[in-house]
Order: sequence, then C-alpha cells, then structure tokens
Amino acid sequence: MKIGVVSDTHLSRSAKALPQALVEEFRQVDQILHLGDWVALEIYDLLAELAPVEGIAGNNDGQEIIRRFGEQKIVTLDGVRIGLIHGHAPYSRKGTDGNALLAFEGEEVDCILFGHSHQPLMRRENGVLLFNPGSPTDKRREKQYSFGILDIEDGKISARHVFYDSKE
Repeated sequence: MKIGVVSDTHLSRSAKALPQALVEEFRQVDQILHLGDWVALEIYDLLAELAPVEGIAGNNDGQEIIRRFGEQKIVTLDGVRIGLIHGHAPYSRKGTDGNALLAFEGEEVDCILFGHSHQPLMRRENGVLLFNPGSPTDKRREKQYSFGILDIEDGKISARHVFYDSKE
C-alpha cells in the first residue's frame, strides 16, 4: 500500500492549486493522510480528486475542519497502526516530535505522523517511526518544499520525503 502524507498546506480559499509535484505523486497513492493546517476545507476536495483522504485538524484550522476530522486519531492501514497529530499539542518542551510522542504515550502505534514545524523529519524511537513530511507550500527555513510517501508491505512500514523547488 502506498500512502501520500502531507501537512501544513496553508492554502487559502483564493489559492486553489496544489503543487504539481504533489499532484503527480498523489495520483499514484492508495490513500492520502493530511496532518492539519489545511486552512480551507476546499483542500480536502482537491486531494480527494486524487485518492481517498483522511486527516486531522491543526492549530490554524477552523471549527468546521476540527468537527470533521478531529485533532488526533489512530488509523489502521494494511495492518499498520498509524497515529495522526498536528504536533502543536500536547506541549512537551521537546519540539514537535516530542509533542507527537507525548500525544500517543501508552498507545500501541507503529508510526506517528505529525506536522506543524514545516521541517521534514524521519527517525525511529523505540521501534516507532516518527515522520514529519514538511510543507508542500510553505517551506519557511527549509531549502525545498516537501511531502511524504509511506509504503506498507507485509506489515512493515517505510517512509521517504519528496523534495522539490517550486510550489507551482
């Protein structure tokens, strides 16, 4: 199973286009997971044209998005338990990855996906894959825009970032 992972799209109602690099890659995925800061619910519609979409709300999302998706959840895809959280809470004093770990403390998950910082990250802690895809539209201090791809095969999960230079 191939999963597209995206966070922090921060597209307003006036910006109706996703980056071409993301669109091309997500046309080939079985599922899309959005980790919050959609900013406009229309982003769901754009992504849903490419593949089924699941997600959670972030700190810049309004009540409509929070009600629709919630702020934290665990999804099971192809037998793998994946925690979804934006990363701004609960506050751990250990950065967004520390916040994400704290959010799923005591839960059995194989992977925790989070965003918020716009900084791509991939590492394992105590056997759990921690993955932040970065942002496809707002790279902040990063050299490139990014999103992520997860592959699940035979109950094992692997991840990679896709980096690119233009958000067009």
